[in-house]
Amino acid sequence: MSSTPGHEPIDRRQFGRHADMVSIVGVGGYHLGNVKTVGEAVRIVHEAIDAGVNFLDNAWEYHQGESERRMGRAIEGRRDSVFLMTKVCTHGRDAKVAMRQLDQSLRRLRTDHLDLWQIHECVYGNDPERHFAKGGVVEALERAKAQGKVRYVGFTGHKDPEIHQRMLSFDFPFDACQLPLNGFDANFRSFQTRVLPELARRKIAAIGMKSLGGDGRVVEKRAARVGDALRYAMSLSVCTTISGIDSLKVLRQNLKIARGFSPMNARERSAYERSLAAAALDGRFELYKTSAEHEGDVGRKQHGFPSQDEVAR
Repeated sequence: MSSTPGHEPIDRRQFGRHADMVSIVGVGGYHLGNVKTVGEAVRIVHEAIDAGVNFLDNAWEYHQGESERRMGRAIEGRRDSVFLMTKVCTHGRDAKVAMRQLDQSLRRLRTDHLDLWQIHECVYGNDPERHFAKGGVVEALERAKAQGKVRYVGFTGHKDPEIHQRMLSFDFPFDACQLPLNGFDANFRSFQTRVLPELARRKIAAIGMKSLGGDGRVVEKRAARVGDALRYAMSLSVCTTISGIDSLKVLRQNLKIARGFSPMNARERSAYERSLAAAALDGRFELYKTSAEHEGDVGRKQHGFPSQDEVAR
């Protein structure tokens, strides 16, 4: 396992039922698009890889493809050192659209294959039926695997654990599932209690996200501390926790938590959940469950809803 000289290595965990080992913390692709310059974004990815982080997250639609382009530039010459994931953003459109997006993602990421390709943002009530319909995106997942363009497939979402449960009800052999996991989730419309056990039963790799509630306001409002929040999320039965990183400062903060990681035990997790319970019950720190704030405009358009700008006006 590689790591920055003079530092403890970052632990790795098994990727679900497969032999691949992934770092317990991953680099979120969306925030790379927020970094001021391409050069700084590349430096963030390089320093993460040098420290032993190998799980890289992205999506076809992040910043109109700029997040993928930046990551592609960063991993050029380092492709074999990373477990590369991006997401397909059909939002109900058919498999043909999905395959076009896949080819675009591969070009942007400067690779001939993905380690993981996931259906992005399953957050609308009719998404499972759309995705599994004849000619839908699930057929693209199968086709991409058969063509060798994708090793593993999965789906993501942050709105409602019931949507995740319905995606799983089709008994498709997903390799991975990405879901929001944090101390607030444990007390409110919980993915941890309603989805995580089923993923473990099926040996589907669980990928945690939104450890700070998706926007960091839990820290700004002093409802939780970064170290506690990230440590809690990483202590759950996940293979990795994706963290949005928009600066070297944030990366180094996360690396400090990940190095020599000591997971919370059951008693510590319960105590942490109780400490957040009062602030969790109205969903104020999980607005991705209760509002349209974290929904992409492409998905909203495909489902006939106004864009975020239109909602704000």
